[in-house]
Amino acid sequence: MMQSRTLVRGLVLATLALTSVGTLLLAQQFGGRGGRNMGRSPMPNAPYDGRYTFARVRFEPFSGGRDLKWDHDYPRAEIHFMKILRELTTVRPRLEGGNIYAFDEPEIFKYPIAYVSEPGFWTLSETEIVSLRKYIAKGGFLIFDDFADAYEWANFEARMREVLPNVNIVRLDASHPIFDSFFHIEEKTLVMQHPYRYVSAEFWGIYEDNDPSKRLIAIINFNNDIGDYWEFSDEGFLPVELSNEAYKLGVNYVVYALTH
Repeated sequence: MMQSRTLVRGLVLATLALTSVGTLLLAQQFGGRGGRNMGRSPMPNAPYDGRYTFARVRFEPFSGGRDLKWDHDYPRAEIHFMKILRELTTVRPRLEGGNIYAFDEPEIFKYPIAYVSEPGFWTLSETEIVSLRKYIAKGGFLIFDDFADAYEWANFEARMREVLPNVNIVRLDASHPIFDSFFHIEEKTLVMQHPYRYVSAEFWGIYEDNDPSKRLIAIINFNNDIGDYWEFSDEGFLPVELSNEAYKLGVNYVVYALTH
């Protein structure tokens, strides 16, 4: 395991050293530290070409003003993560960032994994509710990230119950296959600290038909923000050891979703 940690650390540092200049320029273009775009337009979506592409979900936040919430850590988090995914796996992702869709845009059905940032401020229109229900039924996998406290959890759970009224959200431990789909992730990783709020992370999941014998359809990073760990992994702003753990979680999520 120590060799694996050393290998990942080396790949993270080497990969991001090669890309830090470009991504720092992107950070300046799209709002700087924290990925807060503050009204700037995102990059155009790339045409679908069959490659794995990071798909980020756009929504109308119920509060925040110019802070869109869903765009936190964009685009540096996905640029960094896609480069790590390429270096560590046989997945050949699009490296230029990711695409952005609302849940009711038909194009999102071409992308099997959808990332939702700040679900504590998530809202859904009627058309988005119907479309997300179909997305899940057709095999889509959801990653929820960057939220904490009971208030934000309550909003997230309320939105999920709009989509799946009988949803059962369950706490996951290190024995779940998603934590062994590429890296073997130990229990101590699952209590990593939120980068700013100083609370211990919790990992929750939703099963298809609420049946633990079926596939996991969503992973929920509560009291955590792996997007921030990805975004700042080239700056020394956050501990590199925790950035490595966040990358390992992300790689496992993608590998699990693409193979189940």
